[in-house]
Amino acid sequence: MSSLFIPALLTGIFCYLGAIESPWLLGMSGGYYIVGRPLVAGLLIGLAFGDIQAGVLCGLAVQGVFIANLNTGGATNSEIVYASYGGIGLAMATTKDPAIAVTLAILIGQTFGLIFYNGRMALYSFWNTRAEKAAHENDTHGITLNHLVYPQITTFILRAVPVFLAIYFGKGLVDWLIHSIPEEVTHIIQVLGGVLPALGIALLMSIVIKNKTHFIFFFAGFVLLAFAKLSMIAIVFIAALVAYMYYFASINKGNGGDGNTATQSSAVNTADEYEDDDLF
Repeated sequence: MSSLFIPALLTGIFCYLGAIESPWLLGMSGGYYIVGRPLVAGLLIGLAFGDIQAGVLCGLAVQGVFIANLNTGGATNSEIVYASYGGIGLAMATTKDPAIAVTLAILIGQTFGLIFYNGRMALYSFWNTRAEKAAHENDTHGITLNHLVYPQITTFILRAVPVFLAIYFGKGLVDWLIHSIPEEVTHIIQVLGGVLPALGIALLMSIVIKNKTHFIFFFAGFVLLAFAKLSMIAIVFIAALVAYMYYFASINKGNGGDGNTATQSSAVNTADEYEDDDLF
């Protein structure tokens, strides 16, 4: 178990750095929106455990599940950072199976993750009250402590420590559960874990694609990948070319009218077409 100490510790620190309130990696830009993403988490955890390939595969599977995860205001249905580092970290400490990583990520993100997330907000309210009181008293030192220092200590304790303990002491429990569960149940979990990323991608498509005819491009890309055996890089270049041609054709759609009018009309239609009312 001692061999897990450093990987578990690094995973816990990464979980703290990926928090939305962590300021150390250019705030939200480098922290929450990069380090806090499951795919990047898989890479970092893979580096910590010495198996980058397995970490990236686990991160890719978890990223597929949470790719359409949306927060409405302050409400969230799953804490993605806890899910990423807790689920992928435990999977890397045990089976290194992406399906197991997906199952653990969902379990951790929607239970313990939300508990710690709400607990953090409650404690922040306490520090905010103290900071406001210090501001009324012109206590600069008190403002600094209650607005900067104590909240970061709270975040570190609520993020790094639980993830570290879960990976360091939870390996035995997860191993016992995996070996105690009948093989048929384990197989079902693996199958469902493989389906969930596809569900996440489908949810994302339902948000982004408003014009149903655009599914033609999706299926064309799928055929090129599955049957023509083209690489992802080649498909990206083809997709960029098709997108440019489609955009150029939409601009020049009204050849009989004034060019500026056609351009403005197309721009309005495009904005309406891609506007996502569900996000606001």
